[in-house]
Amino acid sequence: MANDEDRSSPRHARRRFGRGRMATSGVLVLAGFMVASAATTSGGRDLRPDQDKDLATVVRGQADHNAGQAAKIARLRADVDRLAASRNTGTGSSSRSFESAAPRAGMEAVRGPAVRVTLDDAPLDVNPGGVDQNMLVVHQQDIQMVVNVMWSAGAEAMTIQGQRVTSLTGVKCVGNTVVLHGVPYAPPYRIEAIGDVDAIHRALDSNESVKIYKEYATAYRLGWKVQDAGRVTMPAYQGPVPSEATPS
Repeated sequence: MANDEDRSSPRHARRRFGRGRMATSGVLVLAGFMVASAATTSGGRDLRPDQDKDLATVVRGQADHNAGQAAKIARLRADVDRLAASRNTGTGSSSRSFESAAPRAGMEAVRGPAVRVTLDDAPLDVNPGGVDQNMLVVHQQDIQMVVNVMWSAGAEAMTIQGQRVTSLTGVKCVGNTVVLHGVPYAPPYRIEAIGDVDAIHRALDSNESVKIYKEYATAYRLGWKVQDAGRVTMPAYQGPVPSEATPS
């Protein structure tokens, strides 16, 4: 073991100084390497984005978008005002066409003889082996099929679960329920159509898609019932009317 005199000797001091100089040199070399690497990676550009600059760009873009939407709303409002004025003052064919189309578009309540079709899932005790469970429930395409057949038979107005059907109506399945105008409904599903009752019955009896559905209804005890509903009153469509919409 070295004594105190040895530790304070010039040789020991030089050894400590030499180690410190080597460590300092190593740090400088490493720092130089990191600077060079960063310069190569960035290609001479700042690696940190200018956050203030990016935020200003986003704000300007959103402001431009808002201005465009405001202009669109103004144009649509002008169109609505023009059409309303035309309806109030017009006595020509355009005004009569608008009034005659309103009931079919679902914007006015109507009353007349109707046919009712009721669709329902199979009872819970029906569980045939090897059969997909989807075969035992009513799907949106089944409801849409009935709706399309009734329209093709000349139906003048229609409701599903008491809600007025329009060109904007979309029927969607969500789990074991059907969503109509944003409202979920459980089976049974009731579809009513005002129009020529005999023509609607004939269409339902002769349509091939309906025949296939009825075969499944018989095999798996799905609910299928067609009946005259007598004279019914159908309410006007109460939901929002988007400025741009695609029928489902």
